[in-house]
Amino acid sequence: MRALIRVKRVYDAYEEEDGIRILVDRLWPRGLRKEEARIDYWMKDIAPSSELRKWFSHDKNKWEEFKRRYFEELRNKGEKISFIKELSKTSNVTLLYSSKERIYNNAMALKEYLDSIE
Repeated sequence: MRALIRVKRVYDAYEEEDGIRILVDRLWPRGLRKEEARIDYWMKDIAPSSELRKWFSHDKNKWEEFKRRYFEELRNKGEKISFIKELSKTSNVTLLYSSKERIYNNAMALKEYLDSIE
């Protein structure tokens, strides 16, 4: 079995296939108690900068530019990227986000970035 990197909304039900669950938001999800979240790691430092997050505001028309800017930020986070890639060699990894937007969000962009590097 090859481990996968998946993306899931943090409010969605936990599943065994989630493997290692990593919250990749800078802010803790509203209304979610830590005991309910079943989060293994909270990597707030891998989230987009506050400035970038506010600029983007989940506007799908800004998606490509958001990804370009976010990927630029991620290039300076090699240790964190390597950590996730290492985890994914032996276990499924689920990147968790809290946005209601299921396509245009930082976790989806992060997965695309992770998938693009070796």
